[in-house]
Amino acid sequence: MLYLSTRGHPDRKHFCDILLEGLAPDGGLYLPEHYPQVDDATLTRWRTVYHKQGYSELAFEILSLYIDDIPADDLRALCHKTYTAAVFGTGEIVPLRHIENSLWLEALSNGPTLAFKDMAMQLLGNLFEYELKRRGAQLNILGATSGDTGSAAEHAMRGKEGVRVFMTSPHGRMSAFQQAQMFSLQDENIHNIAIEGVFDDCQDIVKAVSNDLEFKRKYKIGTVNSINWARLLAQVVYYFAGYIQATESNDQKVSFTVPSGNFGNVCAGHVARMMGLPIDTLVVATNENDVLDEFFRTGVYRVRASADTHETSSPSMDISKASNFERFIFDLLGRDGAQVQALFGDALSKEGRFDLSGHPAFAQAAQRYGFASGKSTHADRLATIRDTYARFGMTIDTHTADGVKVAREHRCPGIPMLVLETALPIKFAETIVEALGHAPERPAKFLGIEDLPKRVQVMPANVEQVKAYIAQHCD
Repeated sequence: MLYLSTRGHPDRKHFCDILLEGLAPDGGLYLPEHYPQVDDATLTRWRTVYHKQGYSELAFEILSLYIDDIPADDLRALCHKTYTAAVFGTGEIVPLRHIENSLWLEALSNGPTLAFKDMAMQLLGNLFEYELKRRGAQLNILGATSGDTGSAAEHAMRGKEGVRVFMTSPHGRMSAFQQAQMFSLQDENIHNIAIEGVFDDCQDIVKAVSNDLEFKRKYKIGTVNSINWARLLAQVVYYFAGYIQATESNDQKVSFTVPSGNFGNVCAGHVARMMGLPIDTLVVATNENDVLDEFFRTGVYRVRASADTHETSSPSMDISKASNFERFIFDLLGRDGAQVQALFGDALSKEGRFDLSGHPAFAQAAQRYGFASGKSTHADRLATIRDTYARFGMTIDTHTADGVKVAREHRCPGIPMLVLETALPIKFAETIVEALGHAPERPAKFLGIEDLPKRVQVMPANVEQVKAYIAQHCD
């Protein structure tokens, strides 16, 4: 399996090369040359694999379709090392919880940092360590987080041989719990950089550094953001696991609602659907920062300025520039790299928007690719949290509440709707208290985490200062 850039660069690369690289040389994102097709017999076999051998073996089956430069025995061992009951709290890894009338939650937040990002990041940490050891190399990971990616990455990479992490985050814009999960880590290979700005400023810095090829090569810069294909690939697995749990035969369809800001999580669903998983609808749920909802409703993709990015009670989705969206647009436009370059490389940088409303491909987003969308506000998520607790005794986090609210608007009779849970409610305790009048349950290992000593560097949104900090700690 070879990988290409969404912006048309002629190079084709193997999995382990793009694992350590991040963005393509032309600023594009990597995708496989084709999506492997899963036929009825394979899906039937995977049902048995999941039920009899577990999630880790299903992960191996799916990943091996995309990874041919790691020996099969090694890849299987990495999957089995990653997806254990000890790490994820349950042998099912991603159990379904029934809410009501064909509405389910797929629990993705049982990992070390209580967020769905652990599902991919734990694998990524093991893949990085394996490949760097094989090459006798080192990697400096530069990332941007609006909350959950950072802690998941740092907890996956802490103490890993050959890896340093430089994680940027928007100063003062994450919950106290999220900040504590990151900033309390004292490991020498973990560096937290709080940027005076919003998440998109952090993301812009990461892209700017990645696009400086000389700096990137000199300091061996890699990424764990969802622009890294390996992370997105790991997320494809839980769509298959959710489908297998929700159905009894392959002629049944399911739909998924995915709280989304950066489009990475739902893009994995798009990949699963392209492989042949019987997904009816992929519903994108946004908060007040509704860039994606606006596109799927109107065909206009309009990036917001930092000043127009709302600070909300589902902060991990406070994103106005969905960096993974380019992968879907590449498929939507028939994998035309020149068109993607014109939109993402030219139009967005010059005008901050592009308009596909009049393009014949736009209608295919819904008709061929199954996308729908919706929006949730602070009032909506409070109401949803209250309702879910009052009727079902279940406390859900703010982002998952956005998903449940939007999912209820898109249900179809006879088709299970699976909402991807994004985090445990303790990560957003302030809003849970506002909704329910009491704090959510806190796992014992996180008691007093906000009071631990913090290790963080505050900086302005300045690319050169971030580069200087990286250089200082790598030389």
